[in-house]
Amino acid sequence: MATEIETDAVDPTLVDTVNNLFSRTGPTERDPVTGVTFDRTLWNKLDELGLARLTAPEDQGGSGAGWRESAAVVGAAAAHAVSLPLVEHDLLAGWLLAQAGLPGDAHVRTACVLHAGHATAVPWARHAERIVVLWQAHTWLVADVPASEMSIVEGSNLAGEPRDDVRVDMAGLSGVPVPDNVANELVVRGALARAVQVCQALERIVDLCVEHATTRVQFGRPLAKFQALQQQLADAAAESALARAAVNAAVRRMDTDAADLSATNFAVATARSCVGHAASLVVRHAHQIHGAIGTTLEHPLHRFTLPALSWRAEYGSVQHWDDVVADAALAAGGHGLWQRITR
Repeated sequence: MATEIETDAVDPTLVDTVNNLFSRTGPTERDPVTGVTFDRTLWNKLDELGLARLTAPEDQGGSGAGWRESAAVVGAAAAHAVSLPLVEHDLLAGWLLAQAGLPGDAHVRTACVLHAGHATAVPWARHAERIVVLWQAHTWLVADVPASEMSIVEGSNLAGEPRDDVRVDMAGLSGVPVPDNVANELVVRGALARAVQVCQALERIVDLCVEHATTRVQFGRPLAKFQALQQQLADAAAESALARAAVNAAVRRMDTDAADLSATNFAVATARSCVGHAASLVVRHAHQIHGAIGTTLEHPLHRFTLPALSWRAEYGSVQHWDDVVADAALAAGGHGLWQRITR
């Protein structure tokens, strides 16, 4: 069922490479208590292939790719239940460094916004070698700080991925000024990246539902023959397809016209609203279709339902993005909204 990120503008070799690599190495090991592990061997392989810093400039060791290529890699990782700081290292930390004119390198990075020297739920902080921080003083500032100079308290999200609390002594911290819009753009970039991941997870969930419903026999016939389950499958597939259309539109917008911040923010907000609501329905129907087996560690369903619910709450809640869409629609008015939707 999965339609994946539009691949007409993406080198098929890239798509084949990441899918082959992640199919061999995934899923990421996840302990029910300690959470997921950081696969350093796989990370080094991705860096060797130029995939860990896919969108970074070539003169800084990156590949100079765009959002479509990055979405293909991030989506493939989600589809194979591979958990790595691809989004944080490249699309967030790497982008912040570029905005500040700071050099990048092969050190594993994540990014966060500091408030009084503190940031919560920072992805992968405990495994990062450097943390790119953004904070507001007289203006917005960026610094590339060694993780060893920060206090890190470990935490995790619902899927067991690292989401750590970070503290740094602001007295000894100096940064490079960046434009005021960088803070908002960082959130928008993180929000879109999470939408890509959620969308791919939902498609894998639908695939698992179809497989289970067509192979599991109850009362002498496959579950897929029961009309109630057919309706649930159809609803889940429809919501997943709607989410995919919205996410692909936002990725196209980010890749081709990111300078139009108003239109880009609206496209990303729409994508996040769609994937957020889709996640509720798809995850609920998936567990109803699978029954008890879907709640076990032995079954792969949790590798996609838990991340989907976790990712949809990061870089803005569903309610937040619903409000952004509603506010933009009201501000545009009837004629303006139609133009915005059809652009």
